[in-house]
Amino acid sequence: MTSRHSSLPYFQQQPLAGQFPQQPPTSSFLSPNSTAAAAPDHIPLTMRDDTNGFATGTTRSSDSFRQRHFKRPNETDDPFDDVDLSMDYDSKIFKARQRKAIADSKARKRDWRISLALTAWALYIRLWRISQPSSVVFDEVHFGGFASKYIKTRFFMDVHPPLAKMLIALVAKLAGFDGGFDFKDIGKDYIGPGVPYISMRVFCALNGVLTVPIAYWTMRQSGHSVASAVVAALMVCYENGLITNNRHILLDPVLLSFTAATALVWVNFHNQQNRPFQFWWYFWLALTGLGLGLTVSCKWVGLFMIATVGVSTVKNLWEIWGDTRVPVPIFIRHFMARAFCLIVLPITVYMLMFGIHFHSLPNSGEGNGFMSPEFQQTLAGHKLADTPVDIAYGSRVYIRHMATRGGYLHSHPHDYPTGSKQQQVTLYPHRDDNNWWTIYKKDTEQVTGIEYIKHGDIVRLIHNDSNKRLHSHDHRPPMTDLDYHNEVSTYGFPGFDGDANDYWRVEIVDHDKHDPESKDRLRTLHSKFRLVHVLQNCALFSHSVKLPEWGWGQQEVTCIKNGKKPKTMWYIESTENALLPPDTERVNYRRPGFLAKFMELNKVMWDVNKGLTSSHPYDSRPSAWPLLRRGINFWGRDFRHLYLLGNPLVYWMSTASIVIYVAFRAILLLLDKRGIHIQLAGLRKFYDESAGFFLVGWILHYIPFFLMGRQLFLHHYMPALYFSILLFGVVFDFVTVRLVSKKRTIAAVLVVLCVITVYRQFIPITYAEPWTKKECMAHKWRSTWDFDCVQFHDEISQYHGNRIEGNAFGKMQNALKSYFAKDKELPPEVADVVNIVSDAIKAPAAAESSPADAAINDQQSIPSP
Repeated sequence: MTSRHSSLPYFQQQPLAGQFPQQPPTSSFLSPNSTAAAAPDHIPLTMRDDTNGFATGTTRSSDSFRQRHFKRPNETDDPFDDVDLSMDYDSKIFKARQRKAIADSKARKRDWRISLALTAWALYIRLWRISQPSSVVFDEVHFGGFASKYIKTRFFMDVHPPLAKMLIALVAKLAGFDGGFDFKDIGKDYIGPGVPYISMRVFCALNGVLTVPIAYWTMRQSGHSVASAVVAALMVCYENGLITNNRHILLDPVLLSFTAATALVWVNFHNQQNRPFQFWWYFWLALTGLGLGLTVSCKWVGLFMIATVGVSTVKNLWEIWGDTRVPVPIFIRHFMARAFCLIVLPITVYMLMFGIHFHSLPNSGEGNGFMSPEFQQTLAGHKLADTPVDIAYGSRVYIRHMATRGGYLHSHPHDYPTGSKQQQVTLYPHRDDNNWWTIYKKDTEQVTGIEYIKHGDIVRLIHNDSNKRLHSHDHRPPMTDLDYHNEVSTYGFPGFDGDANDYWRVEIVDHDKHDPESKDRLRTLHSKFRLVHVLQNCALFSHSVKLPEWGWGQQEVTCIKNGKKPKTMWYIESTENALLPPDTERVNYRRPGFLAKFMELNKVMWDVNKGLTSSHPYDSRPSAWPLLRRGINFWGRDFRHLYLLGNPLVYWMSTASIVIYVAFRAILLLLDKRGIHIQLAGLRKFYDESAGFFLVGWILHYIPFFLMGRQLFLHHYMPALYFSILLFGVVFDFVTVRLVSKKRTIAAVLVVLCVITVYRQFIPITYAEPWTKKECMAHKWRSTWDFDCVQFHDEISQYHGNRIEGNAFGKMQNALKSYFAKDKELPPEVADVVNIVSDAIKAPAAAESSPADAAINDQQSIPSP
């Protein structure tokens, strides 16, 4: 993206020596004397296309002005120590430079004042009554719970990378949270257990606050007017969906702040393209790589930001390669600098975050079952004792499945409700006494000596706890009712010696290459085998299908004909046999290093994320997002409702800007084909670079969701929404470019006022504020908006009554109103308060109200934003 803004450092925009900025073509819709073209907040200048400083990083004395500022000599200074004698200080060029430097300095100071004002106002909008609701909201169930697990150092598994979760946990820890609150249910109260939820929410809200000035600076550094930058920033500030999302313990505020910051530093890098391989060029490039790493370390949605920067990088390198004046070694230097900063650095940051994640969770926890046994061996509290490597008849064994995250072959004293109605056989993810099986020969259960089990042997497996045999027959399983699946059960009773349906053939299909013996005979951990039913010719099988409540939610086990190998393969994890000599070789899992753990966890995250295909009452598809077809129910309680719904005007205007830009660009291309070249007063390339970057950002943050089959929600659109808002700012800048500064400001004020007006319409569901059923129904502008109006009172006065009742300060308020009212009898409640007024003043507010009531009443005096 090429900047044309007057607030940029002078070296980025200066013309060549002896050359003034080109005047706009007379055929353009802007006249050469257009006021907007010379507006102090928007001065587009031509790039130095006839020099090669952009690509090579080399300059000649004839290519640029010396970066030296004239200083009036005084009595103490040498009159010639800062004067370039080769420069004509009376020339028009030098005077233009002076005026430009002064204008740049003023513009920069003005930008800082505006951005600070935007930040202060965004603080008010984002933090207003952030303590309500004082109970768990929507996905605070997950991300608050993860903070608790970090503090307890218990390993867990989540589909998102760890950075944002670790930052939330750090804030919680610093605020005094001990991890004792579990965040399990929406609506669970924070006040009683003393959870520092406000601190955690404030941290997330501050990330949302930062996005507002970042939006302003992104527009300004892209070369656009102050008016367009303020419009874009205030659209971000007053976007109801962003407000609701930013104010709670969620990952999206952190993700969006890093996304926005990365876009800004990338723009800053492009503004240094005339000075490659110098400090600021490297600084902004490296900062972009850091931003990409931090963004993708919050959520994998950050990959879309990497793609956005990647497209821009490829375009940039392609242009450099096409410049035949650039030597190949210089191009290679450009390529290597970008490869290191934009590929190696983000990967390093991403891996570093997982290193911190592993260090923070050293103990066994709820996430164990998702990980391989080797991974679990690295967690404290889940150490598996060394076990004999040899397996002989009569050995007790733990049999573990190779696929579906390795549950154990398991049985318990509960029968199937259908089919044979024999005892259930399942796959269970945890070590348990019901996982023990003893292996015997097919024709006897007597063991007289050590005889190892070999490939091709036919065996019987007896469940130790129930003394029943692993069994299969021609019955359909309870869940997978297919012809090629047979039910697997345990069957037997005292005095019954079993039958041929208990016979299984051991087929070793894989083995540890370091243990050649494990190819021919069964060895603990080293031999991977199938158990094939002799009569039915089906293999013992399990898949990711859960049994209902009668099966305790455990995984179904069947016998499948012609099944895939991974799901029909098993291995023995532990074994016991008293007949084995004491010096028998023992084995254990190999402990993986960091890289192996990193790869495994990311693969598990991918698999689990891909499997989130179940429906949700408030999920939505990407096609519904740009026009705001529906939102998300966050919370409802005490006649209040929190519903994530974006600002409709922001959504619709930003979507319209995308359509307008694409249509306008298509028209220009069609006219170009006919030889009609409209250059827009020399600004066409400028608007194409700026709007094109934001459009690519929107496309790459939006279109990929159409390829996902998992659960999706409106909040997944928020990074794309941010780019569409910036694109609206570009369109606004283009539409108003012919207006004088005052008229452009008026246009910006009108747009902002409209956005604020619509924002205020939905304050009750944005901040969980009082509303009435009638007003709620009136604000269902689209039939698909499904916020629950039944949750509100019929009259707004009912809320005030609830707030004041039982509170000492509320009663004092009634007393004062009654005292000053004319011709009204003093209510008994007020008379009581007047009689004990001195005591009431001394009494602490906590004696009259709950902490929640006190918080609500304290907020009564705060005006609505």
